[in-house]
Amino acid sequence: MSETETLLYKRTQSEAPKPPLPKTELPCMFDEPTNASNWHKHVNWPQSILLLGTPLIGLYGIFTTELQTKTLIWAVIYYFITGLGITAGYHRLWAHRAYNATVPLRILLCAAGTGAVEGSTYWWSRGHRAHHRWTDTDKDPYCAHRGFFFSHLGWMLVTRPRSRIGYADVADLKADKILNFQHRHYPYLALFMGFLFPTLVAGLGWGDYRGGYFYAGVIRLIVVHHATFCVNSLAHYLGEDTFDDHHTPRDHWITAFATMGEGYHNFHHEFPQDYRNAIVYYQYDPTKWLIILCSWLGLAYNLKTFPANEVSKGIVQMKEKKILAAKRGLDFGIPIHELPVFTWKEYQNLVVNENKKWTLIEGILYDLEGFDHPGGEKYISSGIGKDMTTAFNGGVYSHSNGARNLLTMMRVGVLRNGMEVMHENE
Repeated sequence: MSETETLLYKRTQSEAPKPPLPKTELPCMFDEPTNASNWHKHVNWPQSILLLGTPLIGLYGIFTTELQTKTLIWAVIYYFITGLGITAGYHRLWAHRAYNATVPLRILLCAAGTGAVEGSTYWWSRGHRAHHRWTDTDKDPYCAHRGFFFSHLGWMLVTRPRSRIGYADVADLKADKILNFQHRHYPYLALFMGFLFPTLVAGLGWGDYRGGYFYAGVIRLIVVHHATFCVNSLAHYLGEDTFDDHHTPRDHWITAFATMGEGYHNFHHEFPQDYRNAIVYYQYDPTKWLIILCSWLGLAYNLKTFPANEVSKGIVQMKEKKILAAKRGLDFGIPIHELPVFTWKEYQNLVVNENKKWTLIEGILYDLEGFDHPGGEKYISSGIGKDMTTAFNGGVYSHSNGARNLLTMMRVGVLRNGMEVMHENE
């Protein structure tokens, strides 16, 4: 290459556009420390105002507005309607595709979920799918390892760059016309379903506009919020790891009551496409019952369940794991493979010449020195230096499992060729 060509090559290389940085190197708002001059950049102002402002408005309403019985009943009813809109609609229908729904049911669930004012179905489901795919990692939008407050509420008060939230495929949600309509008009729909609709029902129904707004609107909304937020927080802290202990989700009936049946969260994370959360008939899961009712009415179909055999595998494996962990905490004496190996001649010599109180059972040598046998001393003395396998296993008495466990603390050796034992000297 000539000098001219070399210069042209270098110039071309210097002017060529540089490749984009990989996502892991992209600048992130959380990479800079938060201080007095930039803290406001990290606050998600719309969500912070909603989540922190509604409790103040609710308190004002409690102290200034009489609660009528009809309004209380309506507030409770609307609580279940909007809560089930999240659990049966946002969560199990759209986020996990656990069943299919007809257009009328999809519209009703979308409207009910909108009344919970927890974001559009698209936004909510996208975050929830990322939560399942990236559970307990930095890419989990509400990672439980960041603390109870963060997973419950804090994650919504701050603005995290989208590059820090794990990828989730939402092509099906983008193609849903109902969800697209809701997403485009969400602020207006949320204002209507979250506040105006419950106010109008109470006002037009029995003249309690003020109570309808404060109790069926604001206070009901606060309760729905924190009930569903418990799925991200309480369900990852309280309960049992029934099916898997690799991640934080737990099963507990208290969380189930707090979240309209979403409390059997360990099961849910193991089998996310199952339309059920509680698989036992007596466990509280009104969302499951609603889906079943809708299927009877022809509004829901293709209810997905994981095979019982696969579910049982998880239960058995976790029980086995816990049993092994408990077993490791018990003393079963010297392991057989660590015991010294004796020949029959050596065994007899130790008994006769060194007065060892040893006996042989199933190829293992046991030292009975000082053992107080329940049947009396004669059963000990008659077995010294002999093979008592037949007598121990029913020839004289078929010994219990407790007796066998007790023997593990007395074993002192293995008889060569007395049982299948591998030893370096063989």
